[in-house]
Amino acid sequence: MSSDNLHIVNHPLVQHKLTLLREKDRSTSGFRDLVNEIGMLLGYEVTRDLPLETVEIETPLTPMKARRIAGKKLTFAPILRAGIGFLDGMLALVPSARIAHIGLYRDPQSLEAVEYYFKAPQDMSDRTVIMMDPMLATGNSACAAASLLKARGAKDIRFVCLLAAPEGIAHFREVHGAIPIWTAAVDDYLNDHGYIVPGLGDAGDRMFGTK
Repeated sequence: MSSDNLHIVNHPLVQHKLTLLREKDRSTSGFRDLVNEIGMLLGYEVTRDLPLETVEIETPLTPMKARRIAGKKLTFAPILRAGIGFLDGMLALVPSARIAHIGLYRDPQSLEAVEYYFKAPQDMSDRTVIMMDPMLATGNSACAAASLLKARGAKDIRFVCLLAAPEGIAHFREVHGAIPIWTAAVDDYLNDHGYIVPGLGDAGDRMFGTK
């Protein structure tokens, strides 16, 4: 389902794995594996409309014209730390992609995003950049990450997340309305601590066993 640059991936495998992921007793390794698997499935969806070009190749039997992805290699841009959970699944689909690392943490009082690291390819203007983070909660981190990528020259940016809150979607649209969002679900609301409800808790802590 999609509307106004918001694409909700209702594929049965995505929804099934998301339900498993939400369960509070899911082990750290199980949680990490599921994030990786869902990331791969979301990767199929976010790359569905990549441009193709026709090239001449030879099969073992005959020359032919075939299609391949056109343009420069994709860039994957996980927002650290939790966005790293998507990376292996995405790279399984596109091993040649370049990687941008965006280090942000959320200030516990203001909930604003604070940058601590940013490293990205220099030539971003001609690349499709897939920004990834499990949660679109307040939208502060996603907005800050998109601004960093734009400052580096990125023009074709797509954002992938597991869950989104209505408040985060509204904020992201207000600041970066042209960037499309792919998510497995839009949950009900944010609580007073900026967590998505019903959500799945802190994705980074659950992924890395730090809480």
